[in-house]
Amino acid sequence: MKQPNTVFVKGIRGTDPIVLDELPQIAFVGRSNVGKSSLISQLAGVKGLVRVSDKPGKTTEINYFLSRRSFYYVDLPGYGYARLSPKERQSIKDLIIWYVSASQAEPRLVVLVLDSKVGITEFDQQMIDILRAEGHPFVLAANKIDKLTQADRSRALSNITTDALGAEVIATSCLTPHGTDALASRIAKSVAQAVE
Repeated sequence: MKQPNTVFVKGIRGTDPIVLDELPQIAFVGRSNVGKSSLISQLAGVKGLVRVSDKPGKTTEINYFLSRRSFYYVDLPGYGYARLSPKERQSIKDLIIWYVSASQAEPRLVVLVLDSKVGITEFDQQMIDILRAEGHPFVLAANKIDKLTQADRSRALSNITTDALGAEVIATSCLTPHGTDALASRIAKSVAQAVE
């Protein structure tokens, strides 16, 4: 029986040996409902790999998926879901910040997934500042680009690039492979650099 190239390994809520695994980690972070889970599933080529919940904010763990036995997709919980209690929202933020700044994880790339129509939110900006301070390489995935007209796409991408002070931005859509191909290439480059 053919085995999938990407499989779920485990979910963690704090210190765990997998954080220090020598295999490269490609971490995904973003607001609830930006399509982060769908984007990871599309990149992995496994439909439904990352469960997309009807209830945003339900995932409260850091989930590890092993891809091609050579690197991990690390799915951080979505943040900013208004229906969670303030305590729950803060707990999720604390877990995300722990991973990028205190866990000793050294992700080869952090993909900050944004809603291209919404742009950079306050916590997105906080994440960008933390990633820069910690020296983690990152790229912004401006997702749901298919929902914008051509003129609006150019304007949205320009605004995101400006607000992120020139950070690398890749337009993506979970419905078409165009942008995800570019993001997949960027991930492959980061993984290759890690094993050189």
